[in-house]
Formats: sequence, structure tokens, C-alpha cells
Amino acid sequence: MKSRKEVDGIVSWFMKNMPDPGSELQYADPYGLLVAVILSAQCTDKRVNMTTPALLERFPTPQAMAAATAEEVFPYIKSISYPNNKARHLTGMARGLMDKFGGRVPSDPEDLQKLPGVGRKTAHVIASVVFHKEVIAVDTHVFRISRRLGLSKGKTPLAVENDLNRHFPPELRGRAHHWLILHGRYICTARKPKCDACGLSRWCDTFKTRDVS
Repeated sequence: MKSRKEVDGIVSWFMKNMPDPGSELQYADPYGLLVAVILSAQCTDKRVNMTTPALLERFPTPQAMAAATAEEVFPYIKSISYPNNKARHLTGMARGLMDKFGGRVPSDPEDLQKLPGVGRKTAHVIASVVFHKEVIAVDTHVFRISRRLGLSKGKTPLAVENDLNRHFPPELRGRAHHWLILHGRYICTARKPKCDACGLSRWCDTFKTRDVS
């Protein structure tokens, strides 16, 4: 496990080089972000941002989405990965918002997970980005980067989340989520990590062994 000195070095580097990170998903309100995050599973943010404008113009509110069938939603998201499942998730999510929360997106991660298609990662993204809750969402990038750097040896997203919570104080967890995502998206990529261009290499367990499996 990383020493406090090493974690402080990682935090200092991010604070200097990425002081104000944020989501690359485009959204106008909590409902719009919830739709986008559901669509983003195993899909690029770029593709999601190309898809949501027409989708949300047709279904601009939870009420409108709840009144639709999955078959009506499908044509708007057919370029997204797993469109059939996600069409069902979107309509189910919207009906859940109407039935359980009066059409309003809840701020509590536990409440968010009561919605169809909303797991712990999605719930934490919404709670953190929109409602500024002090939680970390562990997606594939966060999972990979945390293990490569040596911030966690956890074998599940929850185990990695627990380790990150020990490393990052509550007030940094929202930024830490984006730090690790963006670093994984552009530098420490899955197949060909750019180790020689990485400012974190001095604290990285994987760089020390040059094993990026």
C-alpha cells in the first residue's frame, strides 16, 4: 500500500497539473447527467455527447421518458453500445424517478441505486458531480489507475473505493475521481500507457517494474 508521502506526492502533482477537473459528459441538469451516465457504460463520452441532444430534445424530462417505451427510445441511442438494454434502463429509471421521487433526481447515493439501471458507480457520479457529495465513483479507468499506481490492490470496485477513501480526504474525493479518470483516458491508457510522458511515474508501482498488465 502507498505511503502517506507517496500519496501526498500524487495529490500535489494532480493539484498542480489538473487543479479543476470535471466530467467530460455534457449535461444541463441532474436528469440530463443521469441519462448520460447510464449511456456511458462501455461507451465513450464523445459518442454519448453526440447522442444526448436529440434524445433529450425528444424526452426532456423524466415525465416524458417515463411515458415512452424502450422501443421509442431505441432509435435515438442505437449508435450507443448495448442500446436495447440501455433503452430499458432509461425508461425504467424515469419511471422510478416518477414513482419514488416525484420526478426529481435524489441526491443520496443509496436512493439513486433504487432506480433501474443505476448501480453504485453511476449513483456516486451523480451524487459527486451534481450534488457535491464526498464520494468516489470507481469506473474501469479509476479501477485500473488505482491498481497500477499502487493506491489499491483491491480486486473489486468496492475494495478499490475503500482504499481510495483512506487515501483521499473527503474534500478531495470528487476531484480524485476525475483525476484518475482523465489520467486513465489520456495518459495511462489500457493497452499502451504513456509511461515515459507520465508525471506520476516516480510514485507508480507499475512503472518501477514496467509491468502494465
